[in-house]
Amino acid sequence: MTRTTPKLLPEGLRDRLPEEAEAASRVTRALIDAMAGHGYRRIAPPIAEFRETLAGDAHDPASRDLLRFTDPVSRRTLAIRPDITRQVGRIATSRLSSAARPLRLSYAGQVVKLTATTLWPDREMMQVGAELIGNDSLSAVTEVLTVAVDALIAAGVTGITVDLTLPDLVDTLAATAFPLDADAIEAVKAELDAKDAGALAGLGAQAYLPLIAATGPFPKALDRLRAIDAGGVLASRIAALEALAASVGDRVTVTLDPTERHGFEYQSWIGFSIFVAGHAVTIGRGGSYAITHPDGRIEPAVGFSLYPDPLIGAGLGVEVNEARALFLPIGHDVSAAARLRSEGWVTIAALADSDDPQALGCTHKLAGGAAVSL
Repeated sequence: MTRTTPKLLPEGLRDRLPEEAEAASRVTRALIDAMAGHGYRRIAPPIAEFRETLAGDAHDPASRDLLRFTDPVSRRTLAIRPDITRQVGRIATSRLSSAARPLRLSYAGQVVKLTATTLWPDREMMQVGAELIGNDSLSAVTEVLTVAVDALIAAGVTGITVDLTLPDLVDTLAATAFPLDADAIEAVKAELDAKDAGALAGLGAQAYLPLIAATGPFPKALDRLRAIDAGGVLASRIAALEALAASVGDRVTVTLDPTERHGFEYQSWIGFSIFVAGHAVTIGRGGSYAITHPDGRIEPAVGFSLYPDPLIGAGLGVEVNEARALFLPIGHDVSAAARLRSEGWVTIAALADSDDPQALGCTHKLAGGAAVSL
């Protein structure tokens, strides 16, 4: 009989060893601290909730990401969160429903997807973000985008690109300047997303063809969007895009893809994706959306989520300076060791005479109440 060695972990889950785990902690702390500097207070929702809280019915795209199980206490179906944004909305409309608006909240925690993708093979990932609830004006979006960029820069991220999009652009044009039958709108959105000019023409949606060209580096793409004669319907959106690009453009690269849909199922009038040079995956995504209170009241909001794992895996947050690790021999001076720890030393205490300080990663040893180089 042939025996096979079982996998240590399920597919898509992995361990972080000390160096990377410490880097993840540093990066997360830097991101959260930057958000706190803008007045975003941290909350910490649970890792699992009732299934219906994390996704609506079977038609809800979020339901495809749920890893479900039965709660032995309530006998109800629970799910591990695939996203923290909905949990923030639940808190804002329940326990913080009477808090002053706009409500600024931040979060950091692990999320788990049901399946992985080719570009992102991990099913578990860190999600860090901020939500501004009660306002989705241009001023609110500008603040949130600024906070996202500030947080990434504070964490040491460089080569940032912000790609702006208008999630409701086709719906707006279809209802005004470029009429479409209701059953044709989704098809037009899909072909714009695929940048398929021939398919658009086949749908009789030639008026939408110029939107394909309004994509790329921000100044030229915006000029092409501005040139589209939509009877002034786009004027306010173009002004908003200009203002947003101006608010961050001196620190990041800004691009435009006005009909991008992937990941913006819940966004309303504005959305943005964040990319980092050298990484094919999207590092962050945000925009305006709406949350529903238990009484049916709709409240506007804007926020973003960052997924720093690929950056951490590439070395972000790893200490470049050699750690000052101090070996403490058996019978060492305890007060001297405490003093040196308060000065920033990491101490490694010997548990046996055979302990090798260099094998344990120490650079110095305690001798005569002082740190002596090995």
